[in-house]
Amino acid sequence: MANAKLKSGKVSRIATKTVTYAILVFACLMILLPFTIILSTSFKTYADSTKVPFTFFPGYIDVSAYGEVFGNIAIWKGLLNTLIVVGPIMFIGVFTSALSAYAFAKINFKWSGIMFTVLMMSMMLPGVITMTPAYVVYDMIYWTDTYLPLMIPQAFGTASCVFYLRQYFHGIPNDMLEAAEIDGLGRFGCFCRILLPLAKPALIAQIILWFIAGYNDYFGPMLYLDTERKFTLQLVLKQMTGSADSDWPKIMASSIITMLPMIAIYFFAQKQFIEGIVMTGMKE
Repeated sequence: MANAKLKSGKVSRIATKTVTYAILVFACLMILLPFTIILSTSFKTYADSTKVPFTFFPGYIDVSAYGEVFGNIAIWKGLLNTLIVVGPIMFIGVFTSALSAYAFAKINFKWSGIMFTVLMMSMMLPGVITMTPAYVVYDMIYWTDTYLPLMIPQAFGTASCVFYLRQYFHGIPNDMLEAAEIDGLGRFGCFCRILLPLAKPALIAQIILWFIAGYNDYFGPMLYLDTERKFTLQLVLKQMTGSADSDWPKIMASSIITMLPMIAIYFFAQKQFIEGIVMTGMKE
């Protein structure tokens, strides 16, 4: 009887693992399928890309689309504009978010709980609600068709970044900060010399997430930018799909090239990124 139960339990575990892995493999294939189609189409000729029915693999490999993309000045100008908008602000925004998180996590002040609740409630407010008032305000102060609406508000941090960093800071013992204060280190000194070094994985994770969000942002630049020379990378890519006879190999090659920075960043910083996300979820 005992052997039968053990055998039944073993079969049940094997069946559960098999079903689990099958679901994971299926989900992975569904995620990779669009990227595979993009990669495949980027190596096709224009005639192959418009062929009906759709053929998954190209008849022969054609890399001319990549040559056209690398020679397209608009792509590189869009990339430069994106880096100008996102680059400085992601560091400033994460720093200011960390300051707020430090205050909420380690400083007892009046109404801190209420203020943090209000901050979290702001995350529930859809951005589309504030879209029109924000545009009216920025237009009144002549910020439209500039990068300022995309940069200045972000420089004050975001509620989600404050929340995650607060979670991380809660896991740092208060004894360390109290000992530093006894030795004469002020609160800002404790923040810069103790909390920030200890929170390096969480900060790197938030910087990566911030860069991904800014790099892929289409709606903000579309709303505020009118001059083509100021267009970010996503707007440049959108321009390439604006006609019925779009050059799909060129568009897909552009998409592959624009994904490379994201892949490179994750490849070189994946350890810190994963550690920051995992440790943040374990705090508090």
